[in-house]
Amino acid sequence: MELRIEQLTFEYASHPLFKQFNLTLGNGITWLRGENGAGKTTLLKLAGGALSPHSGKIWLDDIEIHAQPLTYRLHCYYCGGDTPQLPWLTVREVLDMHIALYAGADAERLNAELAAFHLLPTLDQPVTTLSLGQHKKMQLALALSLPVGLLLIDEPFNGLDADAVAYLRQQLSAPERLARQCILLTSHVEPALPLLSTVQL
Repeated sequence: MELRIEQLTFEYASHPLFKQFNLTLGNGITWLRGENGAGKTTLLKLAGGALSPHSGKIWLDDIEIHAQPLTYRLHCYYCGGDTPQLPWLTVREVLDMHIALYAGADAERLNAELAAFHLLPTLDQPVTTLSLGQHKKMQLALALSLPVGLLLIDEPFNGLDADAVAYLRQQLSAPERLARQCILLTSHVEPALPLLSTVQL
């Protein structure tokens, strides 16, 4: 899948981040680098549809985000590590809600990822009881299991134990995944992954 960003402009309260920004990425992993405040997370949110650009266009293959917003969003997943604002739901209910949104999502595949991250015992807990690391693992389990063409991951290794970091690197490096997904990630440390490219903001 190809992500294409054309003439993107976006700013916060007269603080410009992107002006006529262009980027084209294909399948494989791209490392988005930059200092704090450079706009890395903002760019991921723009590419995932969580923020709207002030001008410009964002495409996934022939799907333009403003022309087909729902179709676009169902082809991508943004993994930011934020706490879901759904405190009344259990972990299982949060996951089921996401699985129901994506056609072709495989509950068995998700369960396998949850098992690898040692999250199966947490399924019936309120989502608010998870630690920061467990929240990150829950989102990463979803990210690895969903049938999307664009995967956007903000600081994937933050808050993870060594075993989880090793497992995540193994899964992201799988040749089958690299052949079918465009993966854009931010990281303040060397990702130690087979990178297609590096983009410096």
